[in-house]
Amino acid sequence: MNANCPRILLAGDRSSSGKTTIVAGLLSALRNRDLEVQPFKVAMDYIDPSYHTWITGRSCRNLDGYLMRPAAIREVYAHAAEGADISVIEGVRGLYEGYDGDLGSTAQIAKMLKTPVIFVVDARSITRSCAALVKGYMDFDPDVQFKGVILNKVGSERHAEKARAEIERYAGIKVVGVIRRDDDMHLAMRHLGLVPVLEGKTRHEGFEERLVRIREIVNEGLDLDSILEIAREAEPLMEVSEDLYRKSDLGRGVRIGVAMDEAFNFYYRDNLELMELSGAKVVPFSPVHDPCLPKVDGIYIGGGYPELYARELSQNERMRRSLEKAHERDLPIYAECGGLMYLAREIDWDGERQEMVGLIPGRVRRGCVRVVSYVHGSLARACPLGPAGEPIMGHEFHHSEILMDGKVDYAIRLVRGTGIKEGWDGVAEGNMVASYSHIHSASFRGFPSNFIKATRKYLSEA
Repeated sequence: MNANCPRILLAGDRSSSGKTTIVAGLLSALRNRDLEVQPFKVAMDYIDPSYHTWITGRSCRNLDGYLMRPAAIREVYAHAAEGADISVIEGVRGLYEGYDGDLGSTAQIAKMLKTPVIFVVDARSITRSCAALVKGYMDFDPDVQFKGVILNKVGSERHAEKARAEIERYAGIKVVGVIRRDDDMHLAMRHLGLVPVLEGKTRHEGFEERLVRIREIVNEGLDLDSILEIAREAEPLMEVSEDLYRKSDLGRGVRIGVAMDEAFNFYYRDNLELMELSGAKVVPFSPVHDPCLPKVDGIYIGGGYPELYARELSQNERMRRSLEKAHERDLPIYAECGGLMYLAREIDWDGERQEMVGLIPGRVRRGCVRVVSYVHGSLARACPLGPAGEPIMGHEFHHSEILMDGKVDYAIRLVRGTGIKEGWDGVAEGNMVASYSHIHSASFRGFPSNFIKATRKYLSEA
């Protein structure tokens, strides 16, 4: 695979620099020029990619230098960028923030993929200092290809011109965009960040109109021709051999039910695509709206915000009973984070208690802290994710905790991460495993193949 389309990476000087909103507007503006735009997101985020996917019509892919080996990152990039006119990579946090030095940082991805960087600076209340900030970032790592600067949250034309002149004078780099302070440049936020697209479209009045306004502001403030010119200057990338995305017959005839609605939509496209490449059929279903499970041989319930839809999930008693019966038949079930919460006995969120599926003897409530972490450990026992002893890597991102009111067995022993309790994760019973940990097929190579093997075994024994 060799996807040498033009590419750029937008990085911020810090978290909350405004790069996510600018990237959303840029993607929309590029699509408005009838370009095929392939989006990427550094690190294991779900919500930003939901915007990227919706705007471009192409599935956003995650690139994580901590969880993924360099060969996997290059393959994910080349596979997704094939057929695109331009690739746009959104960074995470500040440019140089990583797990350990460069590892896991936006800068690591920029260097690995030889991608020109456009640097977003939060210019609120600073002018000449913008030049010092930009020059410092440029000098910190000369291997990062700084090619342009976007000034964000600018107060006035005089503010913009002064900052532009000082940056171009002292840092010798072109300012390719100025975004003025504007309340319309804010997207709705909540306890875990931006509102996901599916929720925004159904629950927030004026959501789509806000995205149109952001595109207009960004289109007016950015020099799109200069940005496209920078993207075309990207160095050629080496051809990548196919490894992760190989086709097989492993899943031929297997139907995997995937919970997909406004309550559950946190999935990596790669996980689902690998199921399809194995020959398995991905069958979407809605725990909120559908009366029962479709005909499936295994069930995958991803993350989301079930606490916000707890009443609707609880009221859909037929679906809850359908899942209960599937578990009684020992159908393989894998649930992560939001799926774990849904399979618990109840969700008690800010005083409102709603009954859930009840496959796990526990009560979910809002936690005292927000848990955001990489996780790694191993499978402590055989389960649909694989055999005992298999190493596992992933991440967790939640604001809930689950209090068990009965004895449970765990499938995952973590050496890094919080999990459900004292480093244990993955409630396991029969063919069900439900964890706070999220996994990606490029870092935990046992997924989805091990899960599909579990469904095949179930079918042979049924």
